[in-house]
Amino acid sequence: MASLIEIVNYTNDFLRISEIGDWDNALNGLQIENSGGVTKIGAAVDASTRVFKAAAKQNVDLLIVHHGLFWPGLQPATAALRRQLELAFENNIALYSAHLPLDLHPQVGNNAQLAALLGLKSNLPFFEEKGQLIGLKASVSLPRDELDRKLQKALSSPVKAFMFGPKTTGAIGIITGGGGSEIYRVAREGIDTFVTGEAPHWAAVAAEELGMNLLLGGHYATEVFGVKALAAHLSKRFTAPWTFIDCPTGM
Repeated sequence: MASLIEIVNYTNDFLRISEIGDWDNALNGLQIENSGGVTKIGAAVDASTRVFKAAAKQNVDLLIVHHGLFWPGLQPATAALRRQLELAFENNIALYSAHLPLDLHPQVGNNAQLAALLGLKSNLPFFEEKGQLIGLKASVSLPRDELDRKLQKALSSPVKAFMFGPKTTGAIGIITGGGGSEIYRVAREGIDTFVTGEAPHWAAVAAEELGMNLLLGGHYATEVFGVKALAAHLSKRFTAPWTFIDCPTGM
């Protein structure tokens, strides 16, 4: 049986949890502890009642998520939060959350994993948020329709594409999750083709005004990669099986 504290300490260092800035409510790191041992690792995008129930059924005792329990901020332990905590305690499930530290990690990060699936190489960090560069950009000449097909294959789901930029890309930017609202800042960094998860309505108008290609793969769909890669990495290092708990939101 692997030690929870050993896995947590290793993961904190591996993801540089103490060095990476983030929103306060992300509360990166161990959010709930268990009795101290880990026999099976679960990976999920979000901490939710549905995820905790699935983790319990699959005998997971360490759950790794991208979006943790405390995004709404300080709140009483009633209703949904009480239910989630009760499921964790009754089933001895530890919860570890990693938001921006997992987005930007050069090996298991969401952006790095998606860039690799798209066949993009020589990627460079770009787009500053909370004191560090969280996205990736690649200078590559690629037909935009081919990029669209590659993205759909990587995500195994449809992509919303707003093709107002060059038919052949020059600079592709990737920020998984909800990066679409930052389209103006992304454009200022010389990106002509922006791949992200979701965007507000006005971002499609902005893409046309800016002459950019905007490809939206879904917030959830673009952020399954990091938790999977991290769980696989920890599974190999600590000799514990892992499973992915797929609970899509439709966003």
